[in-house]
Amino acid sequence: MIPIHLLIAVLVAVLWGFNFVAIQVGLGSFPPLLFAALRFVVIAFPAIFFVPRRGIPWRWIVAVGLTMGVFQFGLLYIGMANGMPPGLSSLLVQSQALFTLLLSTVILRDVPRRQQWVGVGIALVGMVAIAFARGGQAQILGLLLVLGSSLSWALGNICLKLAKVGSSFRFWVWMALVPPLPLLTLSALFESGQGDALRHLTLLGAGTILYTGLISSLLCFGFWAYLVQHYSPNRVAPFSLLVPIFGMGFSAWLLGDSLSLMEGAGAVLVFLGLVLAVLGSSARKVP
Repeated sequence: MIPIHLLIAVLVAVLWGFNFVAIQVGLGSFPPLLFAALRFVVIAFPAIFFVPRRGIPWRWIVAVGLTMGVFQFGLLYIGMANGMPPGLSSLLVQSQALFTLLLSTVILRDVPRRQQWVGVGIALVGMVAIAFARGGQAQILGLLLVLGSSLSWALGNICLKLAKVGSSFRFWVWMALVPPLPLLTLSALFESGQGDALRHLTLLGAGTILYTGLISSLLCFGFWAYLVQHYSPNRVAPFSLLVPIFGMGFSAWLLGDSLSLMEGAGAVLVFLGLVLAVLGSSARKVP
């Protein structure tokens, strides 16, 4: 990987890591489902007027829009609103790599290597340790919601694989059309305070919407798609392991986020499991 591409890969990890701080700050201004909906509004508009769809089937746009839009971000935002710290969330969301591995085994018949199964086992032990450390019912709920978000991301990965999309960036722009209406509907049914949040919109609140939508989603996903088009996914994917490092670092530095001893030990096990799973990602196909 040439130096400029290496720099882009690290920059994406930095921006994605900071994204969890932006989400936490934004949740202080907006109900979670409304916040998630606004994120996708700024992704889709006005981008869809400049990015052609070029024959991408609507069924896959809807499928990925629901899994990687409505459920992934809806569950993540609600989980963080229910007590999951941004640093820990940035780590547990990356368990999508483990869920993708398991779903690929069942659906795509891609059998993981032994090293990857060991990684899954180590990460699961870490998640159990974090669950015990979380203790209270509300905190356990937040943990389960964030894990549900990572499972939804994994389902979206499988849909993307089956869709055989030519341009991931174009797909992402058009997929962003799907989440706003379901998320706004769910927000209207289960949340309150939407009007006050919009009427009293601050520069900080607007900044979190623009950052999570335009920078973290549109710009970073465009960079990521560019790298995947130029290199093997197996060379690009390991850079995602930097996201929780930056996420936990920014969270501790800017928000004073800290982990208990058991949470820290669990986080180390989850990260080690992710390293084994991602770096051993060359799978063999079942005949």
